[in-house]
Amino acid sequence: MSGYLTTHVLDTANGCPAAGIPVELYRIEGDARVHIRSLVTNSDGRTDQQILPEAEFAIGEYELVFKAGDYVEAMGTKGVEPLFLSDIPIRFGMSEASHYHVPLLLSPFGYSTYRGS
Repeated sequence: MSGYLTTHVLDTANGCPAAGIPVELYRIEGDARVHIRSLVTNSDGRTDQQILPEAEFAIGEYELVFKAGDYVEAMGTKGVEPLFLSDIPIRFGMSEASHYHVPLLLSPFGYSTYRGS
């Protein structure tokens, strides 16, 4: 089995998927972050493609950055400067070739993640 990476953003304040959030994937190489790809969440809060497909999978350390500022403002925090949450980085390791799913559970003043399936 080859590995791959998917993600999903859920708006826990409103109980729905979070659409329109840009997501950037980086591979961590020592002190450097190497940009791999940028995608945007769809109406289901998922990206239309795997964020790291099987053909590009490699064991290592990665970082997803969820550019959630515009979405958080639309949740009712417009006019709050600076936003409590804007860019949300999640750094994680992939140690074996399998499906990694790294979701973001988002509200205007907090977030959580886990290794999903």
